[in-house]
Amino acid sequence: MTASPPAAPRRLWVLYIGGFMGPFGGGIVNTMLPELADGLDTSVHSASLSITWYLAPMAALLLVSGTIATRFGAANVVRLGYAAYAVSSLACALITSLPLFLGARAVQGAANAFLTPVLIALVVAASPPGRQGRALGGYAAAQAAGQAFSPLAGGLAAAVDWRLAFYASAVAALLLAVATPSGPRGSASRTRGSWRSLFTARLGATAYASAASQVVSGFLLLAAALIATDRFGLDPVQRGLVVVAYGVAGMVLAPAVGAWADRAGIWTVALTAGLSLAVAGLTGLLAPSLVVLVAAVFLCGIGATSIRIASNTYAMASAPTNGAGATSIAQAAQFAGGSFAPALLPLFARSPLQAGIVLALVALSGMVVVSLPRAHRQKSDPGDTMES
Repeated sequence: MTASPPAAPRRLWVLYIGGFMGPFGGGIVNTMLPELADGLDTSVHSASLSITWYLAPMAALLLVSGTIATRFGAANVVRLGYAAYAVSSLACALITSLPLFLGARAVQGAANAFLTPVLIALVVAASPPGRQGRALGGYAAAQAAGQAFSPLAGGLAAAVDWRLAFYASAVAALLLAVATPSGPRGSASRTRGSWRSLFTARLGATAYASAASQVVSGFLLLAAALIATDRFGLDPVQRGLVVVAYGVAGMVLAPAVGAWADRAGIWTVALTAGLSLAVAGLTGLLAPSLVVLVAAVFLCGIGATSIRIASNTYAMASAPTNGAGATSIAQAAQFAGGSFAPALLPLFARSPLQAGIVLALVALSGMVVVSLPRAHRQKSDPGDTMES
């Protein structure tokens, strides 16, 4: 990408807030389901469908959203995405029937598909050479913060009125639509954004590593909640605090990981992340004490955040003429991996050791695959620029 002018990095905080919005919007309903069910006159199970209706269209549209943004202008698409997110959030606050609420949540998720990967492209465009890892680390920290604090925010809103969460989201989205920078040389400008440029071995390896890391982290978080209850007798609030360690780890350490990537190279970060996830997956499922379980969840947060930084960097480098399209493919693979994670529950119920070994092997396989294409190491070392 073309190096940004000196003033551009001062607008990165606007893009970081946008990164916060995606996971925040997805998880905001997790702790308000009983109140949401009462407000929509339905069951808690039916209200929980609002999570699926948010994630499913987002995952599907991630396959194409980045390329569309490349063709029609990244900043333009982001602003329209915020506008759609604001309108759908307001609809969620005003609607009183479950079918219409689910439809509004689907629009929210679809809008976010045109935000998360495109914002990554704008972050890279606004970052000078040699500091892109730091910038992506800041963005990953914002995403981790959204994931960590959405349950708390949802619970606080539900204590007063669950609709407040959606009113606040609508206002925030409108403000971000106005504040989003165009980026250096007008990142809103249109380019061809070829679909064919996405069919590369490097992007395939990146997508696999993203999916593998999300299988490990997604299942460990699911299993950690069960372990906290069944093995250590924690109540729901204490169980939530165990899982929050994942988001806190990413939020606190992502900037440092990004800075390390600039110094040591993305390849080194990716390999270390794979090892961290393997250790976290195995030790977490076998945790003999609560301290070990929390440490494993924390380590998993570090590994997942690190691989996210690496995969975003690799994706941008894998398709020089369609960086946003490449990041959207990596993001889609990540969600696909997360959707597969619950399939390991029967194995975990039968043998935590076998499930832990499978998680470790999955994490290591991602590390191996992402290191195979020699072009990764040649294109992603410190000092290299990602041109588009």
